[in-house]
This record gives sequence, C-alpha cells and structure tokens, in this order.
Amino acid sequence: MRFIIGIDIGTTHTKAIALNSDGFVAATALVGYEPLTDAAGKHELLLAEVFDAVMQVWKDVMDSMRQQGATQPEGIAFSSAMHSLIAVDEAGQPLTGCITWADLRSQPQAATLKTSGLAEDLYRHTGTPVHPMSPLCKLIWLRETEPAIFHKAAKFIGIKEYILQLLTGEYFVDQSIASSTGLLDIQTREWYAPALELAGIGKDRLSDIVSTTFIHTGIKGPYAAFTGTDAGIPLVAGASDGCLANIGSNALEPGDLSITIGTSGAVRMIADKPATDPHSRVFNYILDEAHYVCGGPLNNGGALIEWYAAHFLQRDIREEQVMEQLIAEAAAVPAGAEGLIFLPYVRGERAPVWDASARGAFVGLDHRHTQAHALRAVFEGINYAVYDISKAVKETMGEAKNIFVSGGFLRSPQWVQWLTDLMGQRLILTATADASALGAAILGWKATGFFSGLSGARKFFQQQRAYEPDPMHHRTLQQYYEVYAALYNSLQHSFQELARLRNDDQLSL
Repeated sequence: MRFIIGIDIGTTHTKAIALNSDGFVAATALVGYEPLTDAAGKHELLLAEVFDAVMQVWKDVMDSMRQQGATQPEGIAFSSAMHSLIAVDEAGQPLTGCITWADLRSQPQAATLKTSGLAEDLYRHTGTPVHPMSPLCKLIWLRETEPAIFHKAAKFIGIKEYILQLLTGEYFVDQSIASSTGLLDIQTREWYAPALELAGIGKDRLSDIVSTTFIHTGIKGPYAAFTGTDAGIPLVAGASDGCLANIGSNALEPGDLSITIGTSGAVRMIADKPATDPHSRVFNYILDEAHYVCGGPLNNGGALIEWYAAHFLQRDIREEQVMEQLIAEAAAVPAGAEGLIFLPYVRGERAPVWDASARGAFVGLDHRHTQAHALRAVFEGINYAVYDISKAVKETMGEAKNIFVSGGFLRSPQWVQWLTDLMGQRLILTATADASALGAAILGWKATGFFSGLSGARKFFQQQRAYEPDPMHHRTLQQYYEVYAALYNSLQHSFQELARLRNDDQLSL
C-alpha cells in the first residue's frame, strides 16, 4: 500500500494521518498538550512536549500501517499553526518557549504600530494585519521587554521550523508559514526589509525560504529508529494549517469558501493573486507557487464552548456525551435565543475587528431567559462571528460558489445545521474533521509527483454530505445578525476603558 503521512502541529494537540493513494485515511493518531498561560496574556507551549507529540503520532501511525501490511511511506508532509515565535541560540537551543498566536503580550507594540501610520503599508506588502498574533509584533515586544534574550538569539523561528531543524539540522521555512509572520513581502516572496527594520533583525536571523512542496531528504538516525521510518524518508515542508485546511476541505478553486471551526476558527478562499481589503479585515497568505489564501481567523471557536461549560455550567465537554447534552439543551431554545445575543470575544478577536482588547458580552438579557437561552446564544455568537468574517471575505474576493466546512464542530450535526441556517447556503462537509492533516498529506502527494495542479487533489474526495438551510430560520438569524454586527462599534470604547482598568489593576498588585 502506498501512503503518505500528514502531520498537523497545532496549539492544543498534534495530529497525524496516513493517506493512501486511493484517497482513504488508513490510520490516525493524536496527542494533546496544555499551554502555559497567565493574566498578562502569556500563551506558550513547552517545546519538548510538542516535539514528543510529533514523534509519538508519527510512530503510532507507522505502527498502525505496519499492522495493515504496509511498509514505508512515500513521504512525511507537515502542517502547523501560524504566528508562533521561538528564539534559539547559535547551538539551536531554545531561549524561549513556543510563543503562540494566542499570546497577547505584544498588544502595546501592535497598538503603537497601528497609530504610527505604518500598519497600512505593512498590511499591503505582507498580507498580515497588525495584531499581537503577528511574529512582527512579538519580535518588537521581545526586543523591548527581554533585550538579553533578543540579542542572544541567533534565529527566530516558528514551531514547524523548530521541529524540522531537530529532525534535519537545517533551518528552512515554507512560504506559507513565512507569509503569516508579517515579515514577508507576499508579492516578491522575500523578506520585507521595512518589516525587518521595525523588528530590529536582519534576514540572517530568519530561516531560508522554501516552497510549500520543497522536499528535504532524510532525518537523523535516532528519530528514524524511534518512528520506524527509513532515514532517507522525504520530508515535505508543507504549509500552514489554515491554507492546508482549504485543500483538506476540497475548497480548491476561486469561489470555494472554506470554514473551519475547531478550538478557534477561520474562513478562507483560494485566489490566484493577493486580494487586499481596503479596511484590512482579512489576511492574504501563500498556499503554493500559484495560489494564495484570503481569509480571516477567529479566536473564539470550540474553546469558547469549553470555557463556558466549565466556568458557568461546571461541565467538561471532553467527557463522553457532555457536548451532545449541551447541544440538546440549546436546541430546545428557538433560533435567535428569543432576543439574547452573545458577543463572543472573550479572548479578544482577530478578524474582522483585529482588537485584542475586545471582550465578550451578553446583550438583551431579560427575566425570561434561562441557562439554555444563554447556551444557545453562545453557540450562535460563534456562528455570527464566522458569518461576519465570511462577509468580509466575500466583499474582498467575490461571492462563494461553494462552502466547505471542517473542524471539530462537525462532530455536532445540530451545530452545523445552525451555521447552515445562518449562512443561507448549502454547506458541504469534509469526510474528516482533520482537514489540515489531510491537506498536508494531499500536498505531500503533489510534492512527490502523484498529481500536478490543485485540481488533481479532487481524486482524494468521495461523495460528501451536505446540509441545506431552513429559510425561516435564516430570516430570523439574519435579523439578529444585523443587531450583532453593530455591537462591537457600540462597545469598542468600553472595551478600551476596561482594558485600561485591567492593566491598572495588574500594576497595583
């Protein structure tokens, strides 16, 4: 059996799949880990935990494939979360943890860039809106708050680069991940000098840029032995999780809109050239040598349900059947939660508002509302946020011909139906919730010559299930969305004042 392993290195877990040449997912594995957080906005991963997770899922999939009579994969292809930053010294030893996209400590630096008048130029050239998620902002923050670490660092890299350097001894970054740093000119596909100057680094402190289909042959002996893989295995650089989710969702052509809701979420559309939004609401990242991905991420996806259930309902959605029970309780409430709306920005928000100080809010709460109403409003708040981004993407890119959905929320059919009703358009499901790992494996097949052109990836997709919207629910939800869409502007000043008060409280401790 011919197969390729796709590995997706995420913020809460690492997943691996084995995809055979007939398009069948023959094996899967997952290992989770917990981020390190604090009240100041820290969100880091322990590098040893992430590397061990990569090794373990790789080994688990190899073990499973051997039990099925397979031998060696055609290659290993990688996906990873975007926007991470790790400082390493001359010997490759880490000086920091993995600072993830969710780390908000560079919020003051991002705010300074926005008020300096430089943000528009940076967005136009790099495709990345100015926000604390961006490695550009993280670098400025590190330089200003940890100058000893900043000056000692020989390289500044992301989590995938760190893993690949351990495996191969080489520093290289694919164009997709590089394009999400805020440091790459997405037109020339070279490091953007004005951004490097702002960060205070030269390109010698960054990895060499390679294509997303670049192949590095071979890994170090001990890792080959542990995973049961030949030492000469081809490693495909791959791309970012967001871009690869488009491939793994079958959203392969302009006009195909991809929606992912997992821990966080995103809305994306493929294009053959960058499409900048005059309001800087959406990103533009590189997928491969001929395609870009335009879209927007949201901070508050399934993690919001987990947070709400744990803190307000004292329930753990990781326990068996708890999520199904929550969905059933929310489903007992009509669409629109009888006038209760939830603004889901509990962790700040990226697209379309790009405001790390934004926060959550229930609006319209009255004496009739129950716990079930609040729960329904939380689910709908996530959906409204997704719809809000989809409007910005479509205003930038054009209408969506097809909408493909992926992510962990697919395990809750009722939630998918609620989103379908809001979108007012058919939603097409992928066969797996692990669209990024699947996309990595498909890109791996492309890199190794199994097909050429993104359209060739269609052979990996069978008949897919689709959801149809309920017209009556669509009308109701659209009316409530119009109220939702005005809430952020109404509350923005209050969010800023609350952020100032929170900072004052921390300084007084």
